[in-house]
Amino acid sequence: MSYDLAVWDGERPRDAEAGEVFDGLFEHYLGSEDVLVEPSPRIAAYIAALVERYPDDVPGSPWVSPPVMDEAAGPIVYLLMSYSRAEEVSECAAVLAREHGLVCYDPQGETLRG
Repeated sequence: MSYDLAVWDGERPRDAEAGEVFDGLFEHYLGSEDVLVEPSPRIAAYIAALVERYPDDVPGSPWVSPPVMDEAAGPIVYLLMSYSRAEEVSECAAVLAREHGLVCYDPQGETLRG
């Protein structure tokens, strides 16, 4: 079981529009294996900072689908973390997103974080 967050580069939408923005980005960049786009520089820098704090190549890593960079394309990364560490890791992920000027969205709760 995993807890998921989406982080993207772009204008912060209003709460009511966040789900639609997420759905569009996910479908365009992550929803098809036919579309392979390198992560944007801001998303790559964000992931680097995140895996510096929570490495994705060690035993006990909180990431369900490492390497984390493989879950990114263009302006979006979809983070899958173990549910047992979700509270700690998702809080750090949201804070780092804010520090990097990115949007953090919780698709389970359909809410913006941070």
